[in-house]
Amino acid sequence: MAAVLALRKFITNHLDALIAAIAGFILIHIFTRYSGVGISPDSIMYMSTARNLNDGLGYVYFGGKPIVAFPVFYPTFLAIAQFITHTDPVVLGPYVDGLLFATLIFLSGIIMERFTFQSKIYKWFILVIIVMSPSLLEIYTYLWSETLFIVWALVFILAYYQYGKSHTLKNLIILAVITALALITRYAGITLVGTGGLLLLFDHELKPKKKIIHILTFGSIAISLLVINLVRNTLVTHTGTGPRYKSLTSLSENMHYFGTVMCDWFTLGEKAYGLAFTVTLLLVLAIIIMFLLNTFRNPSRYNTYENIALAFFIVYGLFMIISATISRYERINNRLLSPLFIPFIWGCTHWIPGTLRKIANTKYKVVFAVIAMIAGVFFIRDEYGRDWQRNDDECDYGIPGYSDDDWNKSDLINLMKTHLELFKPGYQIYNNACEGFYFFTGLGSEYIPKKNDPVAIRKFYAQSHFYVVVFDKLPDPALLDLKDILQHKSMTLIFHSADGSIYECDH
Repeated sequence: MAAVLALRKFITNHLDALIAAIAGFILIHIFTRYSGVGISPDSIMYMSTARNLNDGLGYVYFGGKPIVAFPVFYPTFLAIAQFITHTDPVVLGPYVDGLLFATLIFLSGIIMERFTFQSKIYKWFILVIIVMSPSLLEIYTYLWSETLFIVWALVFILAYYQYGKSHTLKNLIILAVITALALITRYAGITLVGTGGLLLLFDHELKPKKKIIHILTFGSIAISLLVINLVRNTLVTHTGTGPRYKSLTSLSENMHYFGTVMCDWFTLGEKAYGLAFTVTLLLVLAIIIMFLLNTFRNPSRYNTYENIALAFFIVYGLFMIISATISRYERINNRLLSPLFIPFIWGCTHWIPGTLRKIANTKYKVVFAVIAMIAGVFFIRDEYGRDWQRNDDECDYGIPGYSDDDWNKSDLINLMKTHLELFKPGYQIYNNACEGFYFFTGLGSEYIPKKNDPVAIRKFYAQSHFYVVVFDKLPDPALLDLKDILQHKSMTLIFHSADGSIYECDH
């Protein structure tokens, strides 16, 4: 009976967050109702590994190759969901994403209920902003590991707050285990290790000896699963995280790209991109100053949910900018920065309820409250406008990616899906989109060799029996083109359409 009463009280206290969570779940299904969950090349890596895990093949993606470019927990998560429901990850996608988005919203509500300066109106505004966020809705309509990682980030904030209240070894270990799981969900989870280390380092309640012990304990446990993952990767492929290349973008360029995302989050749009570098500089400096003030001038606010979120924003934001300057990967964009959206919103607004309480003059208090609410309404209106436009577009062709109509209504794709007998057993299949080829056919394949890889080219031309499938939607100038191949190999055209071609070499 006591447990039932406690649960009822908990739900009553967080009913607003629960309603927002249900709204978020419904929104995900509205966006995915036409073509299902969004599928990108990364999505295919995750879901093919999940399928192979359920087939007893281990941590390998399509074609039987070990997965190393991504850590193992998200495919494991999908595999568990598939095992429990006996449903393919692609079909499960809208439900998994909807539940994760609802969890994210509910956890956000719980955290805001415990802010230093509590305000129901503030909480409701921010909940609506999170539910309607184009940034988060993009993430939670794709089969991406960020959907789980962002939830881990909020669980980390909750766990660190509990540790900060007691500083017990038990709570520290719980925090470290949560961090370890986040770290094998995305390699960027190393930022949670950095956030925990930063917060422990500046915690004035910890004596030096205990501080050192707790930092070492937290760090050791937090990276333990990643170390196991990297050792496994090295054993099967001789690389820890797959091939990595030197960055082609400078520090200032990456600060600019970071700022363009912030401009979008501020609802300023492309017209403000010229100020993107300045936006990055001012925003990061402002949040660092807020964190330092809480650390040294307002120590009572050090172990607050708001301050923990600020620390995460600092570490994650600087990590993305610096790592993009050192290592090459996709340009900094909304997807890469999405774990920062909620800390961004909190960092920019958490001071509003406190400031409102400090204003003694009733007239000024009312004016400030009205200005804040008008700003919130305009912000939500802009989010709604972008959401409406996106939904209107995607109702016509689907979520961009391999599940949209450009692919589903392709003559080339429909031929391969219905006539797999075109491909003779034992013949290697080469193409310029191995992930897409697997998604539509269930078959493994190899990429057409790159022009700057003479060893792979010689091996390719030495073969007598193979297929070449060219998807014209995804031209890649780095790969050999058909003209190059036909100059060296005599091939028979099996099929040609506006979407691409299939060639067979059989001699």
